[in-house]
Amino acid sequence: MKILVVGGGGREHAMVWKIAQSPRKPEIFCAPGNAGIEGLAICVPIKADDIEGLKAFALKEQIDLTVVGPEAPLALGIADEFRKARLKIFGPTKAAARLESSKSFSKDIMAANRIPTAAARSFERMEQALAYLDEQPVPIVVKADGLAQGKGVVVATTREEATQAVRDAMEKSVFGQAGHRVLIEEFLDGEELTLMAFTDGKTVVPMVPAQDHKRVGDGDSGPNTGGMGAYAPAPIATAALREQVTRQVLQPTVDALARLGSPFQGVLYAGLMVVKGTPYVLEFNARMGDPETEVVLPLLKTDLVEVMEAVVEHRLDELTVEWHPDTAVCVVMTSPGYPGAYPTGLPIQGLPTPSGDSRVAVFHAGTKRDSGRVVTAGGRVLAVTAWGPSLLDARAQVYQAVPSIVFEGRHYRTDIAHRALPHKI
Repeated sequence: MKILVVGGGGREHAMVWKIAQSPRKPEIFCAPGNAGIEGLAICVPIKADDIEGLKAFALKEQIDLTVVGPEAPLALGIADEFRKARLKIFGPTKAAARLESSKSFSKDIMAANRIPTAAARSFERMEQALAYLDEQPVPIVVKADGLAQGKGVVVATTREEATQAVRDAMEKSVFGQAGHRVLIEEFLDGEELTLMAFTDGKTVVPMVPAQDHKRVGDGDSGPNTGGMGAYAPAPIATAALREQVTRQVLQPTVDALARLGSPFQGVLYAGLMVVKGTPYVLEFNARMGDPETEVVLPLLKTDLVEVMEAVVEHRLDELTVEWHPDTAVCVVMTSPGYPGAYPTGLPIQGLPTPSGDSRVAVFHAGTKRDSGRVVTAGGRVLAVTAWGPSLLDARAQVYQAVPSIVFEGRHYRTDIAHRALPHKI
């Protein structure tokens, strides 16, 4: 069996790592991959958004299943093009992926189906957006409507900050096309939660709930990032809450897209805010989250290849997806300056040799090989994950592993999973 994984970040490394454990022993390709993935898969130099190049490669190599990691190729319609060519692909169509590529579309779906979410309005003209802001209380949230790599959200605590966020997006185009329309949303004060689910367009199978850490600094300080770490399962997500989210959020969304003629196949990601026990949707993603994937997949007991095939073949209802009872914690190591401008090409020292019996995995997020050395090639460089029988055990393991990995100016948070600790730090 031949499998192609599209992407080259920490999420894709975790996917390749899990696929490599399949008893089917598939031959794995990854486009474009990174310095960590190359130990498990054949990396091919095709960019994740080069749809025609990826399709030509899949046809030539007779790939049995393509798995899409990042959002950009989904928004460009990679699933549509592959299916036209009779190639099996794990990921939603361009129309279904609008749940992520257009926050306005996502809000419309939620409003029409009574899915709980924060009140919001979208604007294409800056003057109207600024006039609306003047009438709203703060804190308030300003979001770029399109794809902005997890950085297009500003939680403004003052009206001046909110005004600047609108101007940055609409006047200065700091998020490019993604910010030419903005969403202004009420601020919800609660605890964030991620619940991802496998779905074949009809059946919904929730994964282990995770909690991401978006802010760059300890104590949830500083600007938003693509994610500084995560842990799973998150204790806030009780069995009752998971059932409520499945019933009130995930299943209604999948059903709504099916009625629109855009059935969703792949992973539906619900980013939630739990306010006094009630879950509200902050955002939907049309693929697995990053760094949530790095803590959820180590806990998956069922063969991931088997799950993905069941999704693609519309028979997810026939499969029982099982999970290990462990806890996993991930700490992201970033380049100096991230999420702003950062240098690349910094040599990385102290990377552990992968071991089959280890309960620590180092997933490469932004790395490449240069003259035989592994160097930095992105803002988020590594996602170090550990898992064990308890949160304290997994957390102790990951914070024992991280300090030995060194590159100039490295940064990481020291308080990942702080909300779930018996004694808050």
